[in-house]
This record gives sequence, structure tokens and C-alpha cells, in this order.
Amino acid sequence: MSDYDYDLFVIGSGPAGQRAAIQAAKLNKRVAIAERRAVVGGVSVNLGTIPSKTLREAVLYLSGYRERGIYGMAYSVKQRIEMTDLLFRADHVIRTEIDITRHQLIRNGVDMLAAEASFIDPHTLHLENVDGTGSQTVQAGHIVIATGTTATRAPNIEFDGQSIFTSDEILKLDRIPKTMAIIGGGVIGVEYASIFAALGVRVTLIDKRNRLLSFVDSEIIDSLVYHLRSHRLILRLGEEVSKVETIDQEGSPRVRIQLASGKQIVAEKALYSIGRTGATAKLNLEATEIKSDGRGRLTVNGNYQTPIPHIYAVGDIIGFPSLASTSMEQGRLAACHAFNVPTNSVPELFPYGIYAIPEISTVGRSEEELTRDNIPYEVGKAHYREIARGQIIGDNTGLLKILFHTESHEILGVHIIGEGASELIHIGQAVMALKGKIEYFINTVFNYPTLAEAYKTAAFDGINRLA
Repeated sequence: MSDYDYDLFVIGSGPAGQRAAIQAAKLNKRVAIAERRAVVGGVSVNLGTIPSKTLREAVLYLSGYRERGIYGMAYSVKQRIEMTDLLFRADHVIRTEIDITRHQLIRNGVDMLAAEASFIDPHTLHLENVDGTGSQTVQAGHIVIATGTTATRAPNIEFDGQSIFTSDEILKLDRIPKTMAIIGGGVIGVEYASIFAALGVRVTLIDKRNRLLSFVDSEIIDSLVYHLRSHRLILRLGEEVSKVETIDQEGSPRVRIQLASGKQIVAEKALYSIGRTGATAKLNLEATEIKSDGRGRLTVNGNYQTPIPHIYAVGDIIGFPSLASTSMEQGRLAACHAFNVPTNSVPELFPYGIYAIPEISTVGRSEEELTRDNIPYEVGKAHYREIARGQIIGDNTGLLKILFHTESHEILGVHIIGEGASELIHIGQAVMALKGKIEYFINTVFNYPTLAEAYKTAAFDGINRLA
């Protein structure tokens, strides 16, 4: 037993914090986790990942989107979809996830403290109870900062939570609008743009960059853009917003967005999605000499250590890729490193999942990266329309592409757009982790009919190109 109250103290109960706390507890360490909200789960469960993906699933079902390829564009399960229909499903999933998270922490013996934590010194934390019943001071041998992020807000925009709002407030919308403008074409902006477009909302997506999601293979993004435009979504790329204001139009509130190019966009509602800011403002980092950047993010080394070795930072607070899956792994690795437990992780094979409509997932390198690094490669492609399962489920637009080395035939990257992309990607991920070659997919028998057959079709396509 050390002189500290806890071997590991975690600030924040999102995916990164949960995994760090549970990993340390499984190593028989004394662990506590502080959450400044009334419920556990962090932004991921309460405002971000879980709500957005649940809304997406509700939209896909109620709008009949998945069946339109077979029954026609007019098909829908519910003729008039209300915001309450979407929130009903989201509320159920959020409550369940909160209960599961609490149970996991309790089962592993992690002390849960409903308090806002701030540093007194590098080993000492002040905890202010969220119910107003007082405070306490604790000391810990190791500390993990996993406070996540909040939606970035421009100081010159008057956010009211209804006409002009951020992704943190989307669950509070009173209704589904007929028109919507989305400022910011990052992952969050693209996901919500496609979700509302699938509902029939006339969406305009604005971004100052000339291309969406630059870290994703360009052919996959080209396909996504085609699908978005086919749902009447307007893209304003390479455009900078100069002013956002609420106006009155025939007795109804509207949002007017002025672009630097002189264009004006008027919509019922506007989602402001220009990135997220690290939730570090109330941590009193000055007491530790740790500094955050201009967006509140913390810098860490390869072991997720801040400049103070016993203080770690994981999850969205350290920036890209800011995915729940990668955040969980970062939390696990940080806890293992703190207690000198060897690990075997392959960050370059972390998969990315973008839950737009259609879904995108990718692992490994893109064509642009391979070209930049002068690596000889070939491409094998399979369209869902070539796969019996694609015809059965009505997805005629999906695409799976495999990139492999021209000489060694080793798989270098897998990129998928279409139904089940975030599930299918793990097949490619596993083969890449084992240094598999394109011939693996040719020699493997897949269940029929399945979308996984696309791997075999893409493999044959790639090998035929070599011939």
C-alpha cells in the first residue's frame, strides 16, 4: 500500500476513462473515477457517439432508406417522422448504456465519484461534489485525464439551442426542419448532414476546405459526395462563413448565413460543427505546469504521458482521431504503461468508422498515402451490386476496395463504403495484422450470400489487373 489514496485516479468517465479505470482495476490497483456530470458515460454516451448512431439507425428504419432500392424512393415505414420518434430510440439506448457502464465499473471495484476534479499539485486533486454537498481532496500515484471535449462555439454567434445549435444540443431540437445549414464538414458535420438528408431535409453543408474528410481515400469520398448530392444536399466547399444571424421571415425565425464569397444561405436551422475544444478549462492545469493548445488539447508522447510522466491524457482531449474505439485503446495502453505491464498494440491498424449514410470504414493506407511514399500497389474492387447479398438488401451503391503491394501482394489498406462497412472492415484488419496477402481472400471460402464475399471478388479483380 502506498501513501496515496489511489494508485490511479481517472478524470472523466467516457470510453477512454472507463477503459483506463477498468484495466487498472484488473491489475488489482486502487482506482477511482470522477465524473462531473450526474451520470457516467461522458460525451460519448450522453451527447455524442451513442445518440448520433442511434438517431442514424432510427432514421434508416423509419424513413425506409434501406428498402428504397427495391420498393422505390417513396417507400417509408412512417409517413411523418417527428423528433420524438427519433428521441424515443435514443433515450432507450442511452439509459441502457449508462446502466451497463455503471455496472462494469462497480463490478471491477472502481470508486465512482460524482465530482468535478481540478489539480492542487501534480499528485493532488480537489473534488467538488456535483450535488453541492461539499468537496474533498485525494492523492493519486498516477492520474489519467480523459475529460473529452465540448463543441467549439464562435464568440460572435448567438447560439439559442434551437435555430442555431451545436451537436451537443441536437437531442433538444423541438422538430425536424424542412431546411438546414451545417457549418463544418468534419466527421460530425458529414454524419448529421447525411442523416437529415435521408429524412428529406434540404441540407446545405459548408466547409472552407475544398474536400471532405481528407484522411479518407479520395475515391470513397467521391462516392460519398455523389450519394449526398443524390439526396438533394448542396455542398459549399472552399467557402468561408463571415456572419451567422437569426432573422424573422414572415413571422418565423430563420438563420441567415453570409459567406465571404458574397453568397447567402437561409435555413430554418443551423448546426455549427467547427470541431471540438478540449474540456481542460476547469482542471487548473497551472498547478501541474501542463499546458493545453489553443483548442484545449493536451500533448502526449507515444505512451500517452504528458510532460509530467505520472499524468496521462487519453481520448478526444489529445485530438485526432477522436473516435470512441481508439480512445478505449488509448485508455488501456496508458493504464498498462503506468504499472509497467507490457502490451501489444498496432496503432497503424486502428480502423476508422464514419457513420454517415452510406457508412464508411477504412483501415491501413489510402491510395494518396501510398503514392506519396512511392510504394508500388495495385487495386482490387468489388461493388455491392455484384454481390448477391447486396442485391438482397437493396444496396446497389456500396464499394469495397483492397490495396495491395504489387510485388509482395501484402494487403496495405481496405476501404469500404456501404451497408455494414464498419463491421466488414475487421476482416481486412485481421488479415493485415497477420501480414496476409491478397491470395488469402482468393483461397478463403465465405458464407453465401454475404457482403463478406466482396473481399473475394475484389481480390480476383486485383489479381486480374496484375495479369
